[in-house]
Amino acid sequence: MANRVLVSMQEGMNEPVWFSRIEEFVEKILQKAGYDGEELSILFCDDVFIQNLNKEYRNIDAPTDVLSFETGEEYEDDEGQWYSAGDIVISLDTLPKNAEYFEVDKNTEFKRLLIHGVLHLNGMDHGEEHIEKDVEPSCEMLVLQEKILEELADEIIWTE
Repeated sequence: MANRVLVSMQEGMNEPVWFSRIEEFVEKILQKAGYDGEELSILFCDDVFIQNLNKEYRNIDAPTDVLSFETGEEYEDDEGQWYSAGDIVISLDTLPKNAEYFEVDKNTEFKRLLIHGVLHLNGMDHGEEHIEKDVEPSCEMLVLQEKILEELADEIIWTE
């Protein structure tokens, strides 16, 4: 069975050059992580939009890079049984700031945020640990995230 990946942009934002590459790349993430029959959505937005979500759902009045809203419901349609994993929201304003901090290109950071969101939708959590510059992660989620990122290192998604 395959997965369903629904990709959209915040209202008023134009689709970037890389927009059409997201579905195929996320399918590779799902395969690497061993997830099948999943449906998830990804919304790309700006810092104002994600800050409002962060404030509403996490009581944090600041923008962030990625938010995941896990649904975790199953349903069936004509194509089979599906796991509705949930929604991922990624700020395109914060992404380049992260890339600069981590001293990586935007493509690498973009892939990291997509992987991070997918893992959260599948029940993984990193607690208080976060990816830090020049620090190897120790929790299961972040170790898996960096492993998948390394396995997909040659994938080019982000182009300007």
